[in-house]
Amino acid sequence: MAYVIGVDVGGTFTDAVLDDDAGTILAAKAPSTPPDYSRGVIDVLEALAEQLGCPVEEMLANTHHIAHGTTSSLNALVMGNVPPVGFLTTKGHRDSIYIMNVEGRYLGGSPEQLQNVMGQSKSHGLVPKKHALEVTERLDRDGNVVVALDEESARRAIRTLLADGITAIAVSLLWSFRNPSHEQRIRDLVHEIDPTVFVSLSSEVSPRIREFARNATTIMSTQIGPGLRDYLGSLESKLRERKLAGPLLVMQSNGGAVAAAEAPKNAISTVGSVLTGGVVGAVSLGKQLGHRNIIATDVGGTTFLAGLVVDGEPVRASSTIINHHPINVPTLKVHAIGSGGGAIAWIDAGGNLQIGPRSAQAVPGPACYGQGGTEPTNADANLVLGILPERGLLGGRKPLDKDLARDAIRTRIAEPLGLSVEDAAAAIYAVQNAQTGDLLRKTVVEAGHDPRDFVLYAFGGAGPAHCAAYAREVGVREVIVPLGQVASAFSAYGLASSNIVLAAELSDPAAMPLDPARAERNFAQLEARVLEQLNRQGLTFTGVEIEREIDMRYTMQLAEVATAVPAGSLDAAGIHAASELFEQRYAELYGKDSGFREAGIQAITYRVRATGILPFSPTLPELKSADSADAAPALVGTRKVCLDGTIGYVDTDVYDYSKLLAGHVLQGPAIVEVPTTTVVVPHDTSGTVDRLGNLTIVAQ
Repeated sequence: MAYVIGVDVGGTFTDAVLDDDAGTILAAKAPSTPPDYSRGVIDVLEALAEQLGCPVEEMLANTHHIAHGTTSSLNALVMGNVPPVGFLTTKGHRDSIYIMNVEGRYLGGSPEQLQNVMGQSKSHGLVPKKHALEVTERLDRDGNVVVALDEESARRAIRTLLADGITAIAVSLLWSFRNPSHEQRIRDLVHEIDPTVFVSLSSEVSPRIREFARNATTIMSTQIGPGLRDYLGSLESKLRERKLAGPLLVMQSNGGAVAAAEAPKNAISTVGSVLTGGVVGAVSLGKQLGHRNIIATDVGGTTFLAGLVVDGEPVRASSTIINHHPINVPTLKVHAIGSGGGAIAWIDAGGNLQIGPRSAQAVPGPACYGQGGTEPTNADANLVLGILPERGLLGGRKPLDKDLARDAIRTRIAEPLGLSVEDAAAAIYAVQNAQTGDLLRKTVVEAGHDPRDFVLYAFGGAGPAHCAAYAREVGVREVIVPLGQVASAFSAYGLASSNIVLAAELSDPAAMPLDPARAERNFAQLEARVLEQLNRQGLTFTGVEIEREIDMRYTMQLAEVATAVPAGSLDAAGIHAASELFEQRYAELYGKDSGFREAGIQAITYRVRATGILPFSPTLPELKSADSADAAPALVGTRKVCLDGTIGYVDTDVYDYSKLLAGHVLQGPAIVEVPTTTVVVPHDTSGTVDRLGNLTIVAQ
């Protein structure tokens, strides 16, 4: 028997899904254990082994691989919890990371923040100036050496950084993506002085044009690389001690995994790795259900995440923004806000109720956990409203205290606003649904899509309690709650479903139409690089898929659009077809007639993505069919539940998911209790259990 395991480490819970080559799927959940998240990983693996009825050593000895998604990289950057690093760049160009291309005041800001000019600042520099040093060297735009590297000046700069306690150095020289020799020599010099220093080169991490983004990407990758290396090394050692046979893989932002030993070399690629797991899972489940347009939503303990699948493929982006800095990392496009089940409710200076972005996380957790938390959260409101069972979560293994939840809501929300505890809880529930609906509008409508053309998938521990409400906010009529064995561990299911995906890119700006031979040379170089990287993963693939694309733009415009280029030999007709596709995609993104063909088109960056197909991935098993649509055999009682503050508390049927069969139909209002989550079927909706055990909620 061979197993594949996906492990999703969140801020509050760590989830795992196990699949074997016979089609069995198991899921488990355990509290996350900051600051040492590896303990939570071991705990959840032991919970899986307990379900299998064998020691964890026996399970891991038969494991083909573990795919691990971690929030540690993203959390470290967002919270600024990173060690000091050094930065070496070309003489005269140090201040580019402080000037920030004049973008630093507004990149990643909301419309409200953009309008508040007086409130904008650039007080988020990546490194202090004393740790940003220059070396004498210069290449021209074609990569020719204009000024040779002054190795003695480089040595002085390196020694200055090391004397100040720096143990990791980012190197980003002007035009190095056209000729990496000077950067590579500086790395050699660093290791001649101290072989233990962690070094990142922009020519390897981000070989793209545009100095500020390349510098920021390289620095951030250097900030998290050593910590990721130490965490993964420690985790892998613990797994090997427990007889893990296969490799430990790490999820990347691009929707695929990479070997743990390779991940720290380009650590920035793991930022947001957990965020993409649910989208990958949605693609996999969509193939089984025949859905090609999907809104994937994940409400965990800390965040609300939303991503899109369009025509069967996840929507991708070639860059992202972190702390006002542009980051060159291919990623699945996932929007996030701090609005999870543990998001804290609070009142702002204007007397308005706000939810998040602060979270109670695993420690101390929501007030109802009884672990010392005193601030009210979404989970506390849901307990007071009757949505969550008083006996607790995880089938009662995680007890909840309703009195503590009421006290937190009373003192922090109800009394300041002059509301009853019940009305305050209903207000928290309503605000949560409204702001998650707002993010969905940004995700779908602002990307040029009609939500009515999509089905919404809802997962995460808190997602099923809110999904019907936030779907209604944007006009989506059909909601799928993946249940069965994956339930709230759906992102871990996505991790277990992932393949190895590696990307390489290279900027080589030129006007269209391109010389086909030039494009072929660039793609051949990139394909050789990703295929060599695939060979280092230590895995056997059933196949390899290669995708090629070029970032194009209209001349003198800034908006670049990733444009697919077909495989095979390129000729003038293929180059022309790519230009036509670029104009089509540009119009879809920015509106008909928004382009300006007369200005000309430029090819900027070439990109190749290689997918190594792993031998097997999870397929959800089919559920036994019911004799009739009547779900009465699964009804376990009723309780007072408030799903709408204007209606108040009403007697609501409560169903035990384990007793539901394919074809059972529930009429709202209803609650479905699953060991790892709770599903709300609101008024004026119905829920139907499908052949895979998922619950389909449809507005009537």
